[in-house]
Amino acid sequence: MRILIDADGCPVVDLTAAIAREHHAECLILCDTCHRFEKPGTTTLTFSKGADSVDFALVNLLRPGDVVVTQDYGLAAMCLARRARVLHQDGMEYTGGNIDALLLARHTARKIRGAGGRLKGPSRRRGVQDVDFALALRRLLAEVQLSERETP
Repeated sequence: MRILIDADGCPVVDLTAAIAREHHAECLILCDTCHRFEKPGTTTLTFSKGADSVDFALVNLLRPGDVVVTQDYGLAAMCLARRARVLHQDGMEYTGGNIDALLLARHTARKIRGAGGRLKGPSRRRGVQDVDFALALRRLLAEVQLSERETP
């Protein structure tokens, strides 16, 4: 089992790396050349700065059953298509049941902004979001590890 982190702009890189160590899971941190990550027990992969270069690299590295941490709905959709489990930095798991609505909301927001409209941005990150994320990641890793044991 591996955890792949879309690390550009991700506030839970340290937390994810620590939980990966707890679960003895391989942890890959993917970022572009604008960022630098060196966390104990992880491997950092750096890609050229360009539109979606990290996203496409991450998708190409995926194996079924991998766990991905990202806030990018488009990347989440591609990862789900590759049979990965995908978690948002706030602890929400992306699924086939919610990804279409999330992508539609993103598209609608882009249209509003393109027409000159303004939307309220995300609120300031709170400590409870880290707690929610940690609980969700631990639950997800336990589920993945259990399914790996049950698969012959």
